[in-house]
This record gives sequence, C-alpha cells and structure tokens, in this order.
Amino acid sequence: MIEYNITGAFLVGLMGAAHCFGMCSGLVGAFSAQLPNPKLGSHHQNQLAHQLSFLLSYNLGRILSYTLAGTLVGGSSAMLGHLFELDSYLLVLRIIAGLMMIATGLYIAKIWAGITYIERLGQVLWQSLKPLAQHILPIKTPSQAIIAGMIWGWLPCGLVYSTLTWSVASGDAIEGGLIMLAFGLGTLPALLSAGVAAKQLSLWVQHKTFRLLSGLVLIGFGGQTLYIAVSQLN
Repeated sequence: MIEYNITGAFLVGLMGAAHCFGMCSGLVGAFSAQLPNPKLGSHHQNQLAHQLSFLLSYNLGRILSYTLAGTLVGGSSAMLGHLFELDSYLLVLRIIAGLMMIATGLYIAKIWAGITYIERLGQVLWQSLKPLAQHILPIKTPSQAIIAGMIWGWLPCGLVYSTLTWSVASGDAIEGGLIMLAFGLGTLPALLSAGVAAKQLSLWVQHKTFRLLSGLVLIGFGGQTLYIAVSQLN
C-alpha cells in the first residue's frame, strides 16, 4: 500500500501542473524577476545556471515544508489511533482521502470547483506567514531562497490539502512524510519551468485536453483509494 500511496502522490503532483501554474506561476515569475545578477559575466549559460540554482533552492524549501507537514499529520494520526484505540478510523480517513482526490480531479478538469472552499480555510494560516515572506525580500542568496520556499510551502492549495489527507490516512509519520515528499517532487518540473519558460509551458498545461486528462487521472486515483478503503471497511 505504501508504494501505491507514494507513486500516486508523485503522479498527483506531476498531473496537477495546470493547478500549480494557476496557483504559483505568478509567484515564481516574480521571484525569478527579482533574483540578483550573476557575479561572473553575463553569458546566457551563466545566467541560466544562476537562475536555476536559486529556483532549485526555492523549491527545495517548498518540498521540505510539504515533507514536514506530511510527517506531522501522519505522526499525529498514528498517535490518535494509539491513544483512543480506534479500529477503523484509518479506513474512514482513506475514504475521505479518496473523496478529496476525486474533488481535486474534478477541479483540475474544470468540472466542479468545490475544492476552492477548502483552500479558503488555509488563508488564515497564510495571512500570519505572509509578513515573514515579505520580510526576507529581496532574496540575495540560495539559503534565503530555501527559507522563502519553506514559507511558500504553506500557501493555501487544494492540491496540497488533498494529498495531505493521504498522509493523515497513512497513520504513520515516515509514510506521511514520504507521501508529501513524492508529491513535492512531482510538482518540481512544472514549477521549475514556471521560472524559466513559463509562457509556453503554461499554454500547454492549461489546454482543455491536458486539464481533462489530468483531472481524470486524479479521479481514477481517488476512486481506487476509495474502493480499497471501502473493501477493507466491509
């Protein structure tokens, strides 16, 4: 089951490219625009390497936040299970995880936008973290970029919340962290591209066909998760 969860989380991040562009492309583009100039000349390759070093650092911080969140919710779920000795609560959580994944797939496919209501709940936390993000600007070093990415990782995002329910349902701190690590790695290609070649890739991932196929893949994973949980519950 753990291999299925981790593989599924990676694919969720990968197929959620359209959502990532909608949520974060502006933020990544603004971040890229205010990066300091490279110290060694202005050759195109030096500029690209310089930009990628900051973007990788930024995304490393973001993925670290995802992994930390997954570890915390997975560990908390395990502790609650031991504390209250609930036999079937993990199966109920897996049902919720499956429903969340289906809702996310419907949103990405532009069929139903109910997941946005959950994103609004995260605005409370983000409003308290937003001043920290503004405080470290402008970013001058890769280490500052990592810190900025760790703050950015808490940006309200239905795709993140949906995958976090898998971490909760895992009932294990290590598995919960690995699920979110895999998810973060899956989002990496889209968000790295958002900083380097955002316009062309954005047009591609926002295409109706791509969004529909991505949404159907996520709905499929959600349905599979739901089926496994219900079968075990019975």
